[in-house]
Amino acid sequence: MMKGKKFNNTKKNQNGHKSKRFKSDKPDPFFDGDSKRRRNFEDNDDDSIKSSDSDDYDDREVAAAVDDDDDVAGTELGAEETAAEKRKRVAEAYLEKMRAAARREEEEGEEYEVDERGGGEGGERDSLVARMLQAQQLEDSGRVRKLIASRVQNPKTMDGFDVLVKHRQSVTAVVLSEDDSKGFSASKDGYIVQWDVNSGKTEAYAWPSEDVLKSHGAKDPQGRAKKRSKHVLALAVSSDGRYLASGGFDRHIHLWDTRTREHIQAFPGHKGPVSCLTFRQGTSELFSGSYDRTIKIWNAEDRTYITTLFGHQSDVLTIDCLRKERVLTVGRDRTMHLWKVPEESQLVFRAPASLLECCCFISNDEFLSGSDDGSIEHWSVMRKKPLHIVKNAHPTLTPNKLDGVQNGDLSNGSEDNLHPVPEKLCSSAHSWVSSVAVCRGTDLAASGAGNGVVRLWEIESDAKGIRPLFELPLVGYVNSLAFAKSGKFLVAGVGKEPRLGRWGCVPAARHGVALHRFQLS
Repeated sequence: MMKGKKFNNTKKNQNGHKSKRFKSDKPDPFFDGDSKRRRNFEDNDDDSIKSSDSDDYDDREVAAAVDDDDDVAGTELGAEETAAEKRKRVAEAYLEKMRAAARREEEEGEEYEVDERGGGEGGERDSLVARMLQAQQLEDSGRVRKLIASRVQNPKTMDGFDVLVKHRQSVTAVVLSEDDSKGFSASKDGYIVQWDVNSGKTEAYAWPSEDVLKSHGAKDPQGRAKKRSKHVLALAVSSDGRYLASGGFDRHIHLWDTRTREHIQAFPGHKGPVSCLTFRQGTSELFSGSYDRTIKIWNAEDRTYITTLFGHQSDVLTIDCLRKERVLTVGRDRTMHLWKVPEESQLVFRAPASLLECCCFISNDEFLSGSDDGSIEHWSVMRKKPLHIVKNAHPTLTPNKLDGVQNGDLSNGSEDNLHPVPEKLCSSAHSWVSSVAVCRGTDLAASGAGNGVVRLWEIESDAKGIRPLFELPLVGYVNSLAFAKSGKFLVAGVGKEPRLGRWGCVPAARHGVALHRFQLS
């Protein structure tokens, strides 16, 4: 069993010296409780939290940039309703949403076993809502997994993906809203676009002027750069669909309002490009990873910085989070970290002999990763080494050779495989596994590279391994993948170049967002 490491969150004052805390003779019961809970760091005398290698940045400026707005908003909310009234209102709205979903299920003719004691049509529907809520809770906790991988049918034609949105440069990030109705994508030229999944209608996000950015908390360009870079590397959308976060080479996290598509806040603090972003499900808690080797936590609702996590020894590349306060990250130091935020500890997993490129949660205790040697790893919190390794998951083959390759001919990670793919076919950047994704609460997964295909996988129960299903042709570097929460379709961000560099090029690729709709048996 692995030993958890404590990550260092030492508090320092502006002179770099450790600050002392003094306890009152009569402790206030309001502040009693778990001492390990995070705090919003506002103006507390001269205290501040700094990054491991930064001496010129004061984190209090993040909160100071929005103090006035928060005070006004808090006053208005307090005058309108209390906290208890707000919780009641949100709960009633959520129940009404679930009742609407139950009505749709009834109209579609779905058969459910209804508790006759509910009494009448309303009672039956409420009983159905209760079962839906219970099933959703079990899926979110990872204790129940829908088995849909075996129902996904192999498309009869080779046209696996349809281009939904076009970009001028390589797409670096693709995310979907919670209800699967809208999508968001970004490219290397800073173009951020919101699009409708069904119609493909697009609406672009306009970057504000430099003066507006500074009024929202942005700092001047650092280093040798004289002009702010619009290069976007990462996107994340909150569960309620209100906030879109973007990050890139300008070392800021930018917060957008999805309803108006306007810029509302800029979070400085990272000393390197922001390479990955994710929201914790069901909350406005935002996690960001950067080339400065740190992970920072923010609150999008309050527009505040919370804390910084230290542990990686090189660039942080990918980040993922579910409903629990656990964060999964991979870095160029060949390690994957599972951060247990409330416990202030982390578990470190080391790749066997390759550089990890991407990762994602399967459940709270299982996760996948992709490597630059073309391998896909299946991990568990109970083991330091991968449970299973699928070698040569994306071999570099020509289109003619791909047509003649069957699923049984591709390497599945077993030494006894009768038809292994030669190692030289996975030696180029085209075979690097650049993205992995799991359909939430199911056994269906996907991986992308630059070899011209997106591969679908079945995650077997009881951590028995992952089994290849079939391939979907897609020319170009698949830099981002996102499943619909309903499991009905898969979107991919593709381009001629990899997400984090220009060490490869596929001239025949088209920049854009591609969509594949699944046919279930």
